[in-house]
Amino acid sequence: MIPVTSKEVVRKSLYFETPERYARDFPEPFGSDFRTVSSAPHPDDRLSKGVDSWGCVWNSIGAVTLGEVADFPLKVWDDLPRLRIPDVENESIWETVKGAREAAGDRYLLGNGVSIYERLHFLRGLENTWCDIHEEPENLCALIDILTELNIKMIRRYGRYGADGLIFCDDWGLQNRLMIDPADWRRLWKPAYKRIFDAAHAEGMDTFLHSCGYIIDILDDLIEIGLNAIHMDQQENMGLENLSRFRGRLTFFAPVDIQKTMATGPPAEIRAYCRKMARCLGKREGGFIPRWYADPVGAGHTRANIDAMCREFLTISEEMYGK
Repeated sequence: MIPVTSKEVVRKSLYFETPERYARDFPEPFGSDFRTVSSAPHPDDRLSKGVDSWGCVWNSIGAVTLGEVADFPLKVWDDLPRLRIPDVENESIWETVKGAREAAGDRYLLGNGVSIYERLHFLRGLENTWCDIHEEPENLCALIDILTELNIKMIRRYGRYGADGLIFCDDWGLQNRLMIDPADWRRLWKPAYKRIFDAAHAEGMDTFLHSCGYIIDILDDLIEIGLNAIHMDQQENMGLENLSRFRGRLTFFAPVDIQKTMATGPPAEIRAYCRKMARCLGKREGGFIPRWYADPVGAGHTRANIDAMCREFLTISEEMYGK
């Protein structure tokens, strides 16, 4: 029998073609089927402290690696024509990507895209962004279009250099609802997501979106416009039973809930939650790819809990598919 590659396992999981085992993204020694690649610098780099390529000023209290925007460059819409936009056609930023396919070997290669909500409020300010939805929708759409076009240009580059998928980050959820009215999301952002997903699929790439918080209200929309996998770190604010209605239609790329069970639960509770995730989110045919949270210190995850999660998912995989 020809050994199955990591890329094949991931693809079969995404398209419900019954993989030979769970695809996974775990720390060593448990292994990962993924490698992620970005241009350098990347237009969506998020700093701890300093000024990024758009002119956003970042600061951090030091407890976690990621800072927050302390000063944003687009204070008034009259400044939009003068906004500093990173040049993603600059050949020098793609040097790290050109050899990534070879370096990844048979692993699934994910290219990093640009957020079209988070980057927007980094540029405009969150409160301004929420007001703009109702007061300045034309200007807001113009900035969404700029970010969408950046993604499409990057997708074509990633496709040229052999990436298998595209992933970008847009946290849309609060703890119990979307940050904005779902109708506004559908009016303003849904068409842009469709353009990005269509462009990725045209390059033979699959689509991954990281989005945390309560986002259940837009999952049907994301499925409709071509999202293959949701990179979801929190589930308990929606409930695994409620998420189970998307089972078989969307792949969940997820760890044990990072806010609650993974941070506070003993290993036995984590193992039980792993099994509930497997039941509610995936099928033997596919639809569930377990992963870990890559900033365990910031999230308060102990090594014992990480090990318990990884081992339990490996055990579930063996029970489901055999060794």
